[in-house]
Amino acid sequence: MRWEGNRESSNVEDRRAGGGGGGGFGIGGGAIGIGTIVVALIGGAVLGVNPLTILGILTGGGGAQVQQQQGPAPAPPANDQAARFVSTVLADTEDVWTQLFKQGGATYNPPKLVLFRGAVRTACGAGQAAMGPFYCPADRKVYIDLSFYETMKNRMGAPGDFAQAYVIAHEVAHHVQNELGISEQAERARSQMSQTQGNQVSVRIELQADCYAGVWAHHAQNSRNILEQGDVEEAMNAAQKIGDDALQANAGRAVVPESFTHGTSAQRQRWFATGLKTGSVQACDTFKARTL
Repeated sequence: MRWEGNRESSNVEDRRAGGGGGGGFGIGGGAIGIGTIVVALIGGAVLGVNPLTILGILTGGGGAQVQQQQGPAPAPPANDQAARFVSTVLADTEDVWTQLFKQGGATYNPPKLVLFRGAVRTACGAGQAAMGPFYCPADRKVYIDLSFYETMKNRMGAPGDFAQAYVIAHEVAHHVQNELGISEQAERARSQMSQTQGNQVSVRIELQADCYAGVWAHHAQNSRNILEQGDVEEAMNAAQKIGDDALQANAGRAVVPESFTHGTSAQRQRWFATGLKTGSVQACDTFKARTL
């Protein structure tokens, strides 16, 4: 992936020095709670839990449990290569979504991205690195412990810088859903449903985020020619590794479609590819799709 030399975002907070404290995990997910490439990947699919429940933000619970972080955090050091990569990818998502929102007559308010190590306090509760990157809609921030990228490479078999960029783009996509009011509508609907029905809504939220990640890649490639040979394959491989069916099977569990919260490997690949091919937000309407 061609990223060096491109603009870096100023919306990055470095909270790695002090840690965040707190136990429990905070998968904030775009779908209001479950969001990243592994977020529920390990949290939902392997443990069999809905990260939203862990955070206590289902059915409107998030607003009552807001715990603001302490003080402003510094920017990461200029010589931190991994942080520079994250900052550059975040900047690229800002450029793409700012333009797409402008075309639609709206203003895009980009999220902050918080680097942490081990654990962190968020407005959605306490988050832990073991659960992967996540988005918290209550404070409009994406959280990531950079050691997750080693997990992707060594434990999940999903290496590559574009696979890493896909993770960030997916979490930012949850912020886009929050900006558009999609997350709130989904949560309102899910609060009136059974767990199985609610899981189906979660799947559509997550697949839409995959599609939005593809939309970002489409426009970033057209504007800045960021893709190198093998990059798309890296992202598709990552999508395959984090499908609910693949995660449950690899964890030695029976594959239970009713428990899916992110979608199958094939579905995740299909929707990312849809966004990448079309570059169209409208093409990502998973809620109207008869077949996922």
